[in-house]
Amino acid sequence: MSEYDREYVKLATRQSQIRVGTTVEDGAVTKFLRQLEYRVGDEVREVVRFDHDPASEGGHDVAQEGLHMDVYRDGEKITTERIGPPEAPNRALTRAEGHLAEHAEQYVRRFERWHDLSRSRNNDP
Repeated sequence: MSEYDREYVKLATRQSQIRVGTTVEDGAVTKFLRQLEYRVGDEVREVVRFDHDPASEGGHDVAQEGLHMDVYRDGEKITTERIGPPEAPNRALTRAEGHLAEHAEQYVRRFERWHDLSRSRNNDP
C-alpha cells in the first residue's frame, strides 16, 4: 500500500525529477511530500525535500513548525532551511510547490557542483 493517497514522479530535467505525495481528507491536506531528486545512472538521490506528516514519529507539522526544506548532500541531510511560517498544510503545500518551481534549477546546479557531476556527462543540455 502507498504511503500517500496520491503518489507520482514528474520530470524536471533529463537528470532531475520531483517526487510528489499527497493525502487529502475532507478537502484538507493531511500529509504531503515534494522531493527534488537527481538521477545518477540507476540511482536516484535526494536534493531537497519538503514534507508534512504530523501523525508519524519524527514527522513534521507545518501548522506548528512552519514550512521547512531539508537539503541533502552525499546521501545525507546536511541542513534544514525554514521557508515559511506556521500555516495550514494546504497553504504550505502551495508555498512548497512555488518554491520548487522558482528554485529547482538552482538546487540542481548546486547538487551537480557538490557531487562533481557535469551536465554534458549526463547528457543534459
